[in-house]
Amino acid sequence: MIYIGVDLGGTNIAVGVVDEAGKILSEASVKTLANRPWQEIIRDMGRCIHMALDKGNFKEEDVASIGIGIPGVANQETGVVIFCTNLGWANIPLRDELQKYINKPVYIDNDANVAALAENYAGVSAGCKSSVFITLGTGVGGGVVIDGKPWGGAHGRAGEIGHMNLIPDGVPCTCGNNGCVERYCSATALIRMGKQACMGYPECEIMRLCGGDVERISAKTVIDAAKAGDPVAVRIFNEYSKYLTMMINTITAFFDPEMIVIGGGVSHAGEMLINPIREQLPRYIMFKAIPAPKIELAHLGNEAGIIGAAMLGK
Repeated sequence: MIYIGVDLGGTNIAVGVVDEAGKILSEASVKTLANRPWQEIIRDMGRCIHMALDKGNFKEEDVASIGIGIPGVANQETGVVIFCTNLGWANIPLRDELQKYINKPVYIDNDANVAALAENYAGVSAGCKSSVFITLGTGVGGGVVIDGKPWGGAHGRAGEIGHMNLIPDGVPCTCGNNGCVERYCSATALIRMGKQACMGYPECEIMRLCGGDVERISAKTVIDAAKAGDPVAVRIFNEYSKYLTMMINTITAFFDPEMIVIGGGVSHAGEMLINPIREQLPRYIMFKAIPAPKIELAHLGNEAGIIGAAMLGK
């Protein structure tokens, strides 16, 4: 049997045909065009599924199930998307609508949970009974896997790592609270910290790399300057890694996972990102005689969304 994985994003709908080992056999994608009515987007999702099947010379009867990763929250029992901010969706009957185009069992989960499941099934955390996936991008997302299954909590909100409080009365967050993890541990946080530093140190490497225009600063700008040994960028990245370690310690104290997997754009910093966390975490950990969780970089990259979604129905 084969499984269909759908990675629904604000820009693209990516679909893959996946085998039981988590290998992608064929793929297709179409533009989401998120401003359209939801019925049109789901219609194109169905069309894209058939495109992926045709590319691999598969038939609809070969499909065991369809899994969909969404940037939002869904009711697992009804298949209704409760909300999906990027698409402007609220209470959308995704499962019922998609089954008009391909009548197979449909499973839906948050995209971070899906990525966590992919790594647990075919990536770096394969074989772990418990793991937490952290994605460091524009925001901070999280996914929890227990005994090979994503854990969404009682209402689908589990894994909202980005909106745990890190600094009381800290930087205002888009969610309406202050001091959230997302304001200190995301790519956006690195950009903010880089811009602030350039105001006081206009001769720093960050400013040189952005051509003197602070609006061109990206997370990569700060990372590249730190790799080059610029003292301002190194100080920023050291502060950033401390915030990450504090957040990981909170996760460890509450959940005690075997492994914490870090993905997303900032993870491209590689060993420069995870080595300081590995070094600092034992200082924070309670019960120091008990091993800390392994800290690893995600392996599957952009394929995680498709693979993890497909495995929702396995």
